[in-house]
Amino acid sequence: MQPKDSILMKVPALGLPALLVGTLLFFSMLMPGKFLSASTFESMAFQMPELGLLTLAMFLPFVSAGFNLAIIVTANLCSLLVAWMWVTFIPADAGIVLQLIWLVIGFASACVIALVIGGGIGAMVAYAGVHPTLTTLGVMTLIKGIGIAVTGGRPIRGMPPVIQYIGNGTVLGVPMPLVVFLLAAIITAVLLGRTQLGKQVYMSGSNINATYYSGVDTHKVLIAIYMYSSLMCVVAGLVMTARFNSANMGYGDSYLLLTVLAIIMGGADPNGGFGKVWGAVLALLVLQIISTGLNLYGVSPHISLAMWGVVLIFTLAIKYCNRRWYIPWVQRRQAEKRLAVA
Repeated sequence: MQPKDSILMKVPALGLPALLVGTLLFFSMLMPGKFLSASTFESMAFQMPELGLLTLAMFLPFVSAGFNLAIIVTANLCSLLVAWMWVTFIPADAGIVLQLIWLVIGFASACVIALVIGGGIGAMVAYAGVHPTLTTLGVMTLIKGIGIAVTGGRPIRGMPPVIQYIGNGTVLGVPMPLVVFLLAAIITAVLLGRTQLGKQVYMSGSNINATYYSGVDTHKVLIAIYMYSSLMCVVAGLVMTARFNSANMGYGDSYLLLTVLAIIMGGADPNGGFGKVWGAVLALLVLQIISTGLNLYGVSPHISLAMWGVVLIFTLAIKYCNRRWYIPWVQRRQAEKRLAVA
């Protein structure tokens, strides 16, 4: 179970706000008058939710000491399904009501597919005892092969106006993708922090055997984790389809590393049992600022991709140093203070 006063959680959390301010100041000084502009922040608000929703899809498996390599292909397969339905069954002159009806039908159909995928992954992990990485690697390969075989690797284009609005519209000046992401983040945070299932997810990540012998049905918990992860993939696929006005099995391939990076930067323990949604959200904001700043400065996307790997390794090294030296030092200081007081 996740202790509220855990030093391990406080160390990275305290550094993220400073890193956020530091990156803002760095790019503002590097590109005066260009980085700090309304258009730049609007662009970030439209771009970040795609990665953010996929990060939420990865979050529960990660906290439970698992992994879901199939989040990208699940999002793409579900988006291909709903895109095919919308393009096939919505007439070009369809009104708003008919478009909304087919939006609901398509989304519900994608959720069914996602629940089957997530339930299958969870069952293999829980009952067959297959490692989550191997399970999701196999599922990822299977889904990607099916999606490419069915579409021939070609995108499905031409989404209805209502769908495009989800990816490119605004509500009271706030981009719709950001609204969707924040709602999903709130739901995930409430699920983990305020429900019995959330407590069981943390317990399973800390010690799944102890959780099982304490009376928790860890099999059902694991299945629920991967089903929820797949549902988040549906929302991510919907936003990507709306943003790009098309669906394709190749979208978002570079996001997998970034989801892991955001979760670890946000304070989650790679060994499971610890992690806060809002820490990951803050880390996503930092990563988006860095990505946008590098893009505006003209840095090659290939160099940026390599840099994310360096950042991930550096973050893991910092967490190791915290665990190996800093946390024991703090604990010794606290023990010395208690002895001095006594």
